[in-house]
Amino acid sequence: MRLGLDPGDARIGVARSDPSGFLATPVETVKRGRGDLARIVEILRDITEESDVLEVVVGLPRSLSGGEGPAAAKVRAWAAQLAGAVDPVRVRLADERLTTVTAEAMLRDRNVPGGAKRRQVIDQAAAVVILQHVLDTERTSGAAPGELVERTP
Repeated sequence: MRLGLDPGDARIGVARSDPSGFLATPVETVKRGRGDLARIVEILRDITEESDVLEVVVGLPRSLSGGEGPAAAKVRAWAAQLAGAVDPVRVRLADERLTTVTAEAMLRDRNVPGGAKRRQVIDQAAAVVILQHVLDTERTSGAAPGELVERTP
């Protein structure tokens, strides 16, 4: 089982895979800021009671050209803190280009109304897109995309 995260400036979308690693589904939206790491650890602990968690996949915001800017640097630093908090579970960074756009389109197709409620759902949907991409890529190629994160205490 894997946990997928879409960290933004205001919220963190959370998704999880089924135990077989075939399908990603939304879990919740965590408010970004004080206590966000603790809440992620709590979610991970709750999920671990059901099944072993292999890793946490964190979306890494890259530009369309593949470069990294200030947002990617913030996510890398946060992911390193997360890796220390969830040790021994691995944390992997995965490219999240266009995931929010894809998630928005999915919600529009399902007639999910706009507004504050949609903004919370969009973060979960983006986390699902990130995690599902990783699951599909690993299933077809035999290797998980992205890079493992070094832990910081």
